[in-house]
Amino acid sequence: MSRMEFYIVDVFTIGRKYTGNQLAVYLGDPPAALMQQLAKEINFSETTFVTSPRPENGGYNVRIFMPEVEVDFAGHPVLGTAFVIQQEYLKQPAREIRLNLPVGQIPVTFADDGNLWMRQNPPSFGHQFAPADLARILNLSEDDFDARYPIQEVSTGLPFVLAPLVSLDAVQRARVNLDRLRALLGAHDAIAPAIFCADTLDAENDIHVRVLDDVYGAPEDPATGSANGCIAAYIVEHGYFGGDAASLRSEQGYQIGRPSLLRLEASKANGEFEIRVGGRVELVAQGRLAAED
Repeated sequence: MSRMEFYIVDVFTIGRKYTGNQLAVYLGDPPAALMQQLAKEINFSETTFVTSPRPENGGYNVRIFMPEVEVDFAGHPVLGTAFVIQQEYLKQPAREIRLNLPVGQIPVTFADDGNLWMRQNPPSFGHQFAPADLARILNLSEDDFDARYPIQEVSTGLPFVLAPLVSLDAVQRARVNLDRLRALLGAHDAIAPAIFCADTLDAENDIHVRVLDDVYGAPEDPATGSANGCIAAYIVEHGYFGGDAASLRSEQGYQIGRPSLLRLEASKANGEFEIRVGGRVELVAQGRLAAED
């Protein structure tokens, strides 16, 4: 096997390196077992592989791996991978790059202000949970949950259990009991709870988000584009801020020392959703995988 090139980027940064969510991007198409080993070796929440330098049906074929399993879709890998493709394959400015994923073709647009934007698939709204179910998992009281809104499984390609809380203090106090989480999610598709509130650390932001330990081997996520897309859809669906559209700044990652900023755009007209998630990407490092003995 040839020595694959790889890149490390930070996605959804606050405008500088070493913030946002880390991503490793490999350019190559090794066996799937090796892809999984490399994802485990780098041990970021996700690692991607651009399996061909040439587009197919107008998009680049991409596979996404968590440390323990391949997934069909994830948010920050889409933006980070599009950034690397633009930098290393196109080597010139681009208005749009499309990625071919198992959930379908995802377009990424490049804005003049340096932000990259992805359009996510229409949301699906699934099972609703009782506050008592999540309280035991997150070591919170039922009063910490915002009773005006449901706790609900939502997906735009990767499902999460969304739980609005009443305060920033409640979000910060949450601690996952992983055994209880696995028992609850075992009967559902969601991979992790995403908790949020309208109190923020930065007054310029609109919501504070945490995506807590999931069942696929990743710790608390510093910036989760897929979950934030679900949250944007949920906010519109349930009138969290009122109206049929929302333009939001979402902060995440502060509890684990990786402050992140995600831009969210959501609207609903005639029952149809439009969901966009955006942010900045910074190149941190690049290298080449050592040849095997």
